[in-house]
Amino acid sequence: MYLRGQSLPVSYTPQTTTIYDANGEVIDSLFNGQNRDVVPLDQISPHLIKATLAIEDHRFFDHYGIDFRGLARAVVTNVQQMNKSQGASTITQQLARNLYLTHEKTWNRKLKEAAYAVQLEMQYSKEEILEKYLNQIYYGHAAYGIEAAARMYFAKPASELTLAESALLAGVPKGPYYYSPYMNEANAISRQQLILDKMVEVGLITQREAEEAKQEPLTFQKLERSAPAEAPYFRDYVRHVAVHELGIDEQMFEEGGLAVYTTLDLHVQRIAEQAVRDQLGNSELQAALVAIDPRNGYVRAMVGGKNYAENQYNRVFAETRQPGSSFKPFVYLTALETNAFTPMTKYLSQPTSFTYDEGRNVYQPSNFGNRYPNKEIDMREAISKSDNIYAVHTILDVGAEQVIETARRLGIESPMQPLPSLALGTFPVSPFEMASAFSAFANGGVRYKPVAITRIEDSTGQVLYEAESVSEQVVEPAYAYVLTHLMQSIFSPGGTGSRVASMLKRPVAGKTGTTDSDAWMVGYTPELATAVWVGYDQGRTISATETHLAAPIFAAFTEQALEAVPPKLFPVPDGVVSVYVDPATGKLAGPDCPDPRAEVFVQGTEPTEICMLHHPHDAEPEPPAEQPDPDRSWWEDVKRWWSD
Repeated sequence: MYLRGQSLPVSYTPQTTTIYDANGEVIDSLFNGQNRDVVPLDQISPHLIKATLAIEDHRFFDHYGIDFRGLARAVVTNVQQMNKSQGASTITQQLARNLYLTHEKTWNRKLKEAAYAVQLEMQYSKEEILEKYLNQIYYGHAAYGIEAAARMYFAKPASELTLAESALLAGVPKGPYYYSPYMNEANAISRQQLILDKMVEVGLITQREAEEAKQEPLTFQKLERSAPAEAPYFRDYVRHVAVHELGIDEQMFEEGGLAVYTTLDLHVQRIAEQAVRDQLGNSELQAALVAIDPRNGYVRAMVGGKNYAENQYNRVFAETRQPGSSFKPFVYLTALETNAFTPMTKYLSQPTSFTYDEGRNVYQPSNFGNRYPNKEIDMREAISKSDNIYAVHTILDVGAEQVIETARRLGIESPMQPLPSLALGTFPVSPFEMASAFSAFANGGVRYKPVAITRIEDSTGQVLYEAESVSEQVVEPAYAYVLTHLMQSIFSPGGTGSRVASMLKRPVAGKTGTTDSDAWMVGYTPELATAVWVGYDQGRTISATETHLAAPIFAAFTEQALEAVPPKLFPVPDGVVSVYVDPATGKLAGPDCPDPRAEVFVQGTEPTEICMLHHPHDAEPEPPAEQPDPDRSWWEDVKRWWSD
């Protein structure tokens, strides 16, 4: 009665948490030293149960936690040998020891073990005790519990174990190293046959069944050595999100047997990792790549560095790198949204000293390589060639505070100051922020909150967390489309992305960025928005050649990741018009204009005046050139994609 009123010590059985990709492929299993999957008794082969009972405790169903006959025999043997080496622990006692005690061989521990065993028998049924035991014991090679053991040794669940396999596994716990078939197959087979004979002796199988089992050939799964985890930077990010954002207890996440379902696509992830390796080779350069599906915010790939084993710092979230010109789309979006700017807005691009702060300060930016058109250029050319003078003109006219407001709306949270240099990306942001922001451009102005985890289940299958879709229309569709159309120009001849144009076989928009120590490429298709950064961790200067490495990584990754996806045009939303313009004047192209260009505008901002610059002075004005359909303006690009 005394023991019935006592509480058992608190026990905890670590289980393996498994992280899955979007297709159910395992990213990593968090063993924490113990690879364990708990299964109910009815999912364990009856052969294994019988084999375990025969060799460990064949009177299990006849005692109440202590086998007094076995204990008496052990006491006599120990007295005769003057030691305490002879054991007589029942399955219940072994469970009590594994749950609550150490494995020291002392009388004090044996007394506690016996007391706890009786308490276990009082509180649990025999079946419950047996289930706990089979899920608790160690089978060698980090496999705890019969389910992990069955999968490790025989690549099958415990429910499918044969009699021969069961007898072999039942013998391993006595000496997980000595009786491991990986370490000494002869020892393992010898003990298997001993157990089969014991099963016959206690009446659990027939002699014929035993002989057939002894003759059954056993095929052992190749012992997998500890392999590097897939997508380790993403795995660490998932852990951070689960613990610090979703409130999952850290110990529960590490060893609670959770099933964590994520948005990552391991096929896409491997392509990303290979693209980084191919470009960086053995150099000391580092890189970061993150890809997000604009249609739902799902993180599809994440490379936080060149080699996780050497450095675990995830550069995808580094807020120390200047984005350079890849920040300019926020400036141009702000300008377009005023309706005072269009793709044909012109500024003179030449060496310029800008005054700001009511004339108290001067800013003197320069173009890359100190190259200037020394003429007026429009927004499309400014984006294509990444003209810094044009960008500073724009930010001073629209206001740096408004640009910051635009960036915040798109998800940029890093600190920024309202200075003219903001237009040139002088304030650090993370690749993650940039990919998320650009995903809104790719999705008609709708930005989804990035998602890494879709669902978390506990070891019983109960759902602990399920992601909800969170989106917001942060840019009107027409403005997002016009900006996207402009950003495709970087892949045109003379554009900053022209080096990789031949690698791209689908509509792609984006922006390159370069500083003294950083190279960026942030771009997107309707299905994937990707940010790539390349540079040195120490912030040392990158060479002219190294400034061009981000774009090839982006292009190779994007094409291969979407290889099975047919090329898709960015859909033209309502509120967009396309007209032929004269590049020199920015007006509607007349029939005499020599180089009319199809250009897109937010409806209401398109030019209405016809260009007369090339019209004969003595002739009557004629109607403008036939205006293009917005989709038809893709034709030159389509010819390039399919001819390359």
